[in-house]
Amino acid sequence: MKHAKFLKNAAILSLAGILAKGIGALYRIPLTSALGGYGTGLYQMAYPLFCVLLTFSSAGVPTALSRMIAAEKGEVMGSALRLFSLLGLVGALVMALLAPVMSGIQGDAALTPCYLALAPSVFFVALIAVLRGCFQGKNDMRPTALSEILEQLVKAGAGLLITGLAADPARRAAYALFAVTLSEAAALLFLLLRYRGTKRVLLARKRSGFSVLRGALPVMAASALLPISRMADSILVVRLLFRFTDRSVSLYGLFAGAAVSLCSLPATLCYGVAAAAVPAVSRGQASGEEEGKRRALYALLLTLLLSLPLSLLLFAFAGPVVKILYPALSLADRETLISLVRLTSLSSVFLSGVDTLTASLTGMGRAKQAACSMAVAVGVKTVLECLLINRRFLILGAAAAANACYPIAFFLDLLYTVRKRKVTAYDRGDRLGNGKGRSDAERAERASQSGQRSPSHGTNSRRGDLKRGGDPI
Repeated sequence: MKHAKFLKNAAILSLAGILAKGIGALYRIPLTSALGGYGTGLYQMAYPLFCVLLTFSSAGVPTALSRMIAAEKGEVMGSALRLFSLLGLVGALVMALLAPVMSGIQGDAALTPCYLALAPSVFFVALIAVLRGCFQGKNDMRPTALSEILEQLVKAGAGLLITGLAADPARRAAYALFAVTLSEAAALLFLLLRYRGTKRVLLARKRSGFSVLRGALPVMAASALLPISRMADSILVVRLLFRFTDRSVSLYGLFAGAAVSLCSLPATLCYGVAAAAVPAVSRGQASGEEEGKRRALYALLLTLLLSLPLSLLLFAFAGPVVKILYPALSLADRETLISLVRLTSLSSVFLSGVDTLTASLTGMGRAKQAACSMAVAVGVKTVLECLLINRRFLILGAAAAANACYPIAFFLDLLYTVRKRKVTAYDRGDRLGNGKGRSDAERAERASQSGQRSPSHGTNSRRGDLKRGGDPI
C-alpha cells in the first residue's frame, strides 16, 4: 500500500474520531452537571466490567478480520457473524448475572441497575466489531467512521433526553448507560444496512468463524489486560482511597471519567493511524519482514507527530479546558481535575504510541508480544497504585501510576517491532498456505533429500499462496 492510501485511510478514521470525541466532550458538560460527582463515579465504575466482556466477545475481531481479508485468506463473514453473535449474547448474559455480585464487591448497590442498562451493548458491539473488520480489511474506512459518529450522536441525544426523567443521580447514571446501549444498537443497524448494500465477491475458500477467533485471540489477550486492570482499579483504587477520604467514588469519577477521557484525546486523534496500520503492515509483511517493519515505523512516526502537540496543549491549558468542559464542578474538584489532567497528559503520547505499535505488531503476526508488554506494564502500575495512593497524594497517586504504565508498554512494543524475527519451520510451512506448519515443512525437506519433488511446490495454487505470504491468522 502506498503512503497516500495509508494516509487517506488514517485521515478518514482520525477525523471521525475527532468528531466523535468532540460530540462526546460536549455531551460530557451537561451529563456531568446532571449526574454530579457521585453519579459520574457510578457511571465510570460500571464501565470496566463492560470493557472486559467486550474484550472477550469482540476485541481483536476488527483487527483479525482486517488482516485476514487484506491477506486474501477467504470468505469468513457469515460464520464470523454467527459465532460472535453467540459470544456477544453470552457476554451480555454474564454481565446481567454478575450485576449484583459486582455491585457488592464495589461496595454500592446502586451499580446493579447501571450494569443491567449497559449489558445489551455487549451483544451489539460484538456484531459491530465483525462488520467494521470486514470493511477495514477491504480498505473502506468510511462505514467505521460514520458508525462512530452516529454512536456519539445517538448517545448524546438519548442521554440528554432520558436522564432528565430521573430525579436522583444513581437513576440518572443508569439512564445514561442505557443511552449507550441505544447508541450501539443504532450503529449496528447502520452497518448491517451498509453491508447488505455492498457488492460481495464469493471467494473460492470459505473459512469458519473459529479461524477469525484464533486470529483474534492474541489481540484479545493484549486488549484484555487494560480493561481488566481498569476493572480492578474500580475496586482497588476506590477501596484504597476509602481509607483516607469519604469521597472515594467521586474522586475515582474525576480520574476515570474526566481526566482519562481528556488525556485519551491524542490516542483518539491517532486511532485512524492504528486501524489503517493493520492491513498496511500485513501486506508489507507479505513482501518481506523489512517492508512490514518499515510500514510499522512510518505509522509510529505519524502517530508521534499527531499526538505530541496535542499532549503538550493539554498540559499547558489544563486549567481553561477543565473550566470550560466542567463548569458545574466545585472549586476543590476542579483543582483536583486540573492536576489530574496535567499528570495524565504526560503519558498520553505513549498511550497513542502503544495503540499504533500494538496494531502494527498484530499486522506483523506478533500480537502475543504486545500482550506480554502490556502484562508487564499493568503489573508495574498495580504495584505503584498500592504504594502511591496514600493520605498525601490520594487520587493523584493513581495518575502517577498510570504515567509509569504506558511508557513501559511503549518501549517494549517498540523493541518487539524492530527486533528481527527468527523464522521457524512452522512459519515456512504456514506461508505455503497448507495450514499444517512444521509437519509439512519437515516432509518437504525429507522429500528433497531423497530426490523427490516437494509437494509444497507442485501446484499453482501453492505458489499463489506463497506469493501472498503472511503469517497464520
